[in-house]
Amino acid sequence: MERAKIEGISPFFVVQSVPVTIAFYREKLGFETTYQEPNHDPFFAIVRRDGAAIFLKHDGKASPAPNPTLHPSVKWDAYVYVPDPDALAAEFSSNGIEFHKPLTITSENLRGFEVRDPDGYVLFFGRPN
Repeated sequence: MERAKIEGISPFFVVQSVPVTIAFYREKLGFETTYQEPNHDPFFAIVRRDGAAIFLKHDGKASPAPNPTLHPSVKWDAYVYVPDPDALAAEFSSNGIEFHKPLTITSENLRGFEVRDPDGYVLFFGRPN
């Protein structure tokens, strides 16, 4: 019997402001908004770029809780596999992104870089070296 495929996984981030976070992902990281509710001043949205999607929600009660602020030994909130981290870093740099950690080879032998979003979530973009 053939195994069923899993096409992707999407982190779900609690954010302070969905419109502010959408703007960051769109303008700095090249994501597009595939869903938002409601259209004016959304409290929920999905942003996507290629196979990566992120769910964003503000409910007025919960605060953002990035992994590194809760557990300093946990560096990232999301690992985003990219086949060419050098090209993506150059693209993000041209968009004016401020890298949390620049393009490098990590202690885990991954080639990539880190970006921190407006709510403090840290995304690693890279691949095995």
